[in-house]
Amino acid sequence: MNILTEKFNTPYHAAPFNAIKNEDYLPAFKELIQKSEEEIDTIINNPEEPTFENTIEALAYSGEQLDRASNVFFNLNSAETSDELQQIAQEVSPVLTEYSSKISQNEALFNKIKKVYDRKDQYDLNEEQQMLLNETYKGFVRSGALLNEEDKEKLKKISMDLSLKSLQFGQNVLASTNSYFKHITDKEELAGIPEAILEQYAEEAKERNLEGWVVTLQYPSYIPFMTYAENRELRKELALANGRKSFDGGEFDNQSLIKELLQLKQQKAELLRYKNYADYVLEERMAKSPAKVIDFLNELLTKAKPYAEKEIEELKSLAKSDGIDEMQGYDHAFYAEKLRKAKYDLNDEELKPYFPLNQVQDAVFGLADTLFGLTFEERNDIPKYHEEVKVYEVFEIGTGKPEDGSDHSEKTFKSLLYVDYFPRKGKRAGAWMTSYKSQYITAGENSRPHISIVCNFSKPTKDTPSLLTFQEVTTLFHEFGHALHGMLADTQYPTLSGTSVKWDFVELPSQFLENFCYEPEFLKTFARHYKTGEVLPDEKIEKIAQSKNFMEGYQTLRQIGFGLLDMNYHTKVEELENKTVKEFEDDYTRATQLYPANAETAMSPSFSHIFQGGYSAGYYSYKWAEVLDADAFQYFKENGIFNAEIATKYKVLLSSGGTKDPMELYKSFRGSEPKVESLLKRAFG
Repeated sequence: MNILTEKFNTPYHAAPFNAIKNEDYLPAFKELIQKSEEEIDTIINNPEEPTFENTIEALAYSGEQLDRASNVFFNLNSAETSDELQQIAQEVSPVLTEYSSKISQNEALFNKIKKVYDRKDQYDLNEEQQMLLNETYKGFVRSGALLNEEDKEKLKKISMDLSLKSLQFGQNVLASTNSYFKHITDKEELAGIPEAILEQYAEEAKERNLEGWVVTLQYPSYIPFMTYAENRELRKELALANGRKSFDGGEFDNQSLIKELLQLKQQKAELLRYKNYADYVLEERMAKSPAKVIDFLNELLTKAKPYAEKEIEELKSLAKSDGIDEMQGYDHAFYAEKLRKAKYDLNDEELKPYFPLNQVQDAVFGLADTLFGLTFEERNDIPKYHEEVKVYEVFEIGTGKPEDGSDHSEKTFKSLLYVDYFPRKGKRAGAWMTSYKSQYITAGENSRPHISIVCNFSKPTKDTPSLLTFQEVTTLFHEFGHALHGMLADTQYPTLSGTSVKWDFVELPSQFLENFCYEPEFLKTFARHYKTGEVLPDEKIEKIAQSKNFMEGYQTLRQIGFGLLDMNYHTKVEELENKTVKEFEDDYTRATQLYPANAETAMSPSFSHIFQGGYSAGYYSYKWAEVLDADAFQYFKENGIFNAEIATKYKVLLSSGGTKDPMELYKSFRGSEPKVESLLKRAFG
């Protein structure tokens, strides 16, 4: 018996991580693909006239077990990978891509879908059913259903190549990141670095059976070093190592892979009758066109650049007093921290004792309770994929009015939540939210989601709990915002549930929740010293609020640079035929660069968001969503940040998933379209 092909015999049918073996995956995928194909055959061979129920709805519910097995496997490949898992991924990815192409290009299935679509006015469909029908039809067309057989085969091969090469890109970045470490035996070389960080570096050295201290390119190690290390030469060395990730001509170099990926995407777009890949992607986004995205980013660039240049001039003045005539990119974090301390008397190491991870988690759980009536109870009997992972049951407390006879204390199960906070060699960098199981309703039963948050925070040591920088506090709130979108999902169909929304809408819930971290009223409820219990002093809280927009111009330009680079990669791929990746990157980020370029480094070869993740031709959506989140939080600010009535309306937005057009959903919540002025006011006053 293969455990992945059976109904999981666990609480809430949670993934049985403790029982899955690597050798289970390939046979399970083959068996579940066969089962899913049989479900599709049942739809196709149904002798009755195609209807919404026997075709569109049946398709929406098909392949559930395969989806779950895929979620388990690929989430583990990101959070707890191994050489063996990566090898399996190389074998599994083309098989799954072939299966997906086989369905999306199945002519008999599409003919049935088209018959229902062409008669949609004859059906009495609700709004969600209409959305499912439209999205199903469009999805098939965008997957090549209208192509001839020869072109379908071409598209299928392109999709398989894209799948494998994207996977290889991510594996190269991870391997390149892990291949470098800096071993230091002279403590004087670590001058300026706080003791808590030194302790972390010492632990890393001990794990490698080395004396002294070890710094790596993992963010919880790299960022503090660049922020506090007084040794400029070492900062330069670390920055160069970071900038050479997959850009050193070695085994894990991604430069040729970038060109191959972009060529494949362009070929896919042209095959489907689009001018370029960005046109293909943006047809299904709020922004709609590359021109609108470029205009949006350039408008922000014009507004933000003067602020950014002024910020950098302040840093240059500080650096000049240290004898540095020309500041470099590797000096930025160090002098930004100095300036932040001078302006606001704040530094991460002073603040970290007030933000132990457990308190920050309690705070975000408490906020979910205040706004949405959610409670979290840890379960120790639900399988986990690593001992550091924790699993929580999420309940919604009854909110009925006394006159309707309901019990206010009644608990309704909403979700499982997995949290995985600390870096490991098998975990990719960064932070993300993901799902092991979607929410949907079938046969009158609301099947609830299983959501996961994965981060890379500093580990606790034998003497100190995990203490978060303020940026890590906002990171946890960000990912929890995504998690709320998943946990509160309440739709009929899994393909429209939770975060299954337009990509430039998906960051609204995450970025929205970050706003609470800067509110004194909220900070006072949880920012307490882990040893003394002292509440973070008012003047520090006030300075955190004031510092919210510190280096906002610089950060805005940085994000705009990423967005412009992404959009140009996916609209001007022909230019890469006569340019190196480095030349292309320099050309399309020059307007946003505030420090001298370095010929030895490039960020594109490790730009996993667009070459491995789902942000291809979509990186702009972070800034796009900032307009939404600034406007949404302004609504709360005007009426009280814990306003129950507005929270209820916002909960409807979250629970609706992709069942409505996102702009209509937003207007239902806010009463009007979002205004870019809300973002500019928040960022620059």
